[in-house]
Amino acid sequence: MLPVAPPAPRGRAIALFFLLLAFLALVVGRLFALQIRDHQRLSQKATQQYERRLSVTAKRGAITDRHGRELAVSLEAQSLYAHPSAVRDPRAAAAALAPILGQSRGEILRRLTADKPFVWLQRKLPARQAEVLAGLTIPGIGLVPETRRSYPRGELAAHLVGFVGLDDAGLEGVEYQYDALLGGGPRFVTGRVDALGRVLFRDEGPPTPAPAHLVLTVDEVIQYVAERELQRAVAKAQAQAGSILVLEPGTGEILALANFPTFDPNAFAQAPAGSRRNRALTDTYEPGSVFKVVLAAAALEEGLVRPEELFFGENGAIEVAGVKIRDHERHGWLTFSQVMAQSSNVGAIKVGQRLGRSTYYSYLNGFSFGARTGVDLPGEAPGLLRRPREWSAVSIGALSIGQEVSVTSVQLVATLAAVANGGRLYRPHVLKAVRGEGGALAREISPQLIRQVISPETARRLTAILVEAVERGTGKAAAVPGYTVAGKTGTAQKLDRETGLYSRTKVVASFAGFVPAEAPRLAILVVLDEPALDRWGGSSAGPAFREIAREVLGYLNVPPSPGRRVQVARRADAGAQGLN
Repeated sequence: MLPVAPPAPRGRAIALFFLLLAFLALVVGRLFALQIRDHQRLSQKATQQYERRLSVTAKRGAITDRHGRELAVSLEAQSLYAHPSAVRDPRAAAAALAPILGQSRGEILRRLTADKPFVWLQRKLPARQAEVLAGLTIPGIGLVPETRRSYPRGELAAHLVGFVGLDDAGLEGVEYQYDALLGGGPRFVTGRVDALGRVLFRDEGPPTPAPAHLVLTVDEVIQYVAERELQRAVAKAQAQAGSILVLEPGTGEILALANFPTFDPNAFAQAPAGSRRNRALTDTYEPGSVFKVVLAAAALEEGLVRPEELFFGENGAIEVAGVKIRDHERHGWLTFSQVMAQSSNVGAIKVGQRLGRSTYYSYLNGFSFGARTGVDLPGEAPGLLRRPREWSAVSIGALSIGQEVSVTSVQLVATLAAVANGGRLYRPHVLKAVRGEGGALAREISPQLIRQVISPETARRLTAILVEAVERGTGKAAAVPGYTVAGKTGTAQKLDRETGLYSRTKVVASFAGFVPAEAPRLAILVVLDEPALDRWGGSSAGPAFREIAREVLGYLNVPPSPGRRVQVARRADAGAQGLN
C-alpha cells in the first residue's frame, strides 16, 4: 500500500484563511448587533442597572391671606426609597426600619422583597425621622429630597384653602381650583446608583416652571373670629352643623368662610368626609323667612307695595289653595315694614300674590337662585328653582316665605350684599392677586359685576325696612351697640324624608345682615343646621352675627354710625349705675 501524501501547505493555508474569515464575520456581526442593531436596547438596560429616574414633587406656590399671612407653604422634606435587588438582608432591614417609620415589619418586608427595581418606603418624612434614617447605612435604601405641603394655621380656613394629595396635586379648595397656577405636581430626578444601591449623585432634569403665589381675599383675623363664633353658636344651640360667610358688599370679596365641623388639612385623611365638606357652597336648604328679603326687593322695585302700607294678619293664619299656612304668632294690622320686622308669613304671602308667578320668578332668577354664583371654589351647588310652569297653586305662597326653593349660603350672602351696595350683584370670589417670583405682582383680580338687580332707591328703602327688623323686630339679638344693623332672621322647617312633611323639630336657623347700614362694610350670614336647644334664627344665629360684626368693625377701625355714639355712652352709663 502506497503512503498518503500530506496536504499541501497551500491547501492548509486556504482552509485556515476561510476559518479565520468566518470567525471574523461572526465577530463583526456580533459587534454590529451590539453597537448598531441592539445599541439602544442594551444601553437602556445598562443604564437601568446604575440609574433610577425618580418622580418627586416640585415646590408649590404659597397661599396667603390679603395681608400676606401664610396659609399654605411648601417645606423641604425627605422621602425613603429602596432598590429591593440591592438590599442584602431584607429581614434585618425591615426590623431596623419598622420602629422608626411606625410601620409593621411585614409591610416593610413585603416592599423590600417585591419584584420591582424601585419602591417607596415612606414619602415626605417628618424632619426628626429623616435625621434618624440618614444615620443608617443599609445597602439599597436611601433618602431623596422632595417638598411637603404645610398649613401653618392648622384648621383655620381649612375649607377655603383646601389641601393636596401625596403627589402635591390639589384635591380641595383653592389648592384644587388654582392647581395649575400653584404648580407643584411631579418632577423627575435621575439617581446614579453603585453596586450597593447607594445614590452617588443626582442629575437634575430641566427646571420646572416657577410656581405662582396666591393672595386671597380672606383676612386671617376675620376668619378666626368667624370660626370662633360659629363654634360657640353651634355648641350653645347644640346644632348638628353650621356655616358663616363674611363678604365685602362693594366687591364680592369673601373675607371669611367658616364651616363646622371642620378639620386640619395637615391630616385631612384622618377627618370624616362630612368634616371636609364645604357646606357654605355644597349644602342646599330651604331658606325660610330670610328669603323674604328677595320678596320685598321685588315688590318694592315693581311699586306694588309701600313700607307704610297696611296688611291684615288674619290673626295668624291664611289659606292658599286649600293649604293653611300659619304665623309663629297672631297678628292683626301690620305695615309692610312690620310684616318684615315681625316676619309675618300671612303678610308676605299677600305680597307674593300681588307679584304673581312670572314677575316674582324674574327677580328670583335675577338674583341667580337656581344657578351657581360662579365663586372660584370647587363643589358649588346650583340650588333648585323650578320654572313657573312647574309651580302648583300653593307655590306662590310657599316661595313667598322661603319654601319650595333650595339655596346655598353663598347665594344668600351675595343677595344681601347686593341690597347693601345699592342693588349690584357681584360674583363672590376668594382670589385677590397672583404674584410671581420675588413677590412681583403678576395679576390683580377686579370685582366682577353680574347685573344690577334692583335700583339704588329700592335698595335704600329695603335697607330701612331691614333696620327696623333688627331694632324692633325678630332680629333684636343681632343689634351691634354703636352701629346701625340691617338684617333678616330665618327659621326654616326641614322636610322629613320619611313622611314627606315638614318636621316639627328639625330646622335651619339663620340670620343675614349688613353693617353699618348707611355705609356697609360687612355682609354676614350665619346658618345653624338643626339646632336642638334654640330653633329661632333671631336668638340662635343673631348673637353670632352681633359678636362677629362688633369685633370685626373694631378691627377695621370703622367709626360708629352717626347718632349712635350718644346711645352707646348712655347705655354704658346705665350699665355702670346698675353695677353700683
